[in-house]
Amino acid sequence: MSNIPVNDLRKGEVFKENGQPFVVVKYSHVKMGRGNAVIKIKAKNLKTGAVLEKSFLSGSSVEEADVEKIKVQYLYKSGETYSFMDSQTFETIELSRSFIGDDVNYLKEGEPCQLLKFEGGPVSLELPLSVVLKIAETGSGFKGNSVTNMMKPAKLETGLEVQVPNFINEGESVKIDTRTGEYVERA
Repeated sequence: MSNIPVNDLRKGEVFKENGQPFVVVKYSHVKMGRGNAVIKIKAKNLKTGAVLEKSFLSGSSVEEADVEKIKVQYLYKSGETYSFMDSQTFETIELSRSFIGDDVNYLKEGEPCQLLKFEGGPVSLELPLSVVLKIAETGSGFKGNSVTNMMKPAKLETGLEVQVPNFINEGESVKIDTRTGEYVERA
């Protein structure tokens, strides 16, 4: 395996330390008076989900992780198993509910995602930044409240509950940010 200079570690870069894959969440370069610069990163362990902060001296390096990014498409749910199809080989990949976590609320049949594989096994599922979902049920808005940003609860087709503006009605589609779980706009 080759090494990556720590000066090249940027957000989204994947490296390996002690046999574990990490993705850089935050990167900063600190230079203090005399002496060497220090590279500070915040990294997330792709296997455990734990986040750690590390400092490296400028000029050092970390081991490159053998990570493969695969484009997949969500197919269907069967019990606690979610099936995806590799967009290139058309192979079916099954992931458990515990592996996907709360991201299941953003999965819609036919939606594209990215699967990260480390040493042949899946370690992370990356969703698109936003998804369009249909509103299954919501209360009626109050007429005349167009001046204020009044919000009301709405249940989406996947079971996710979000706050939407009063003018949004049942059956309409809305765009939801998958990072925050918040309403973005009417679709």
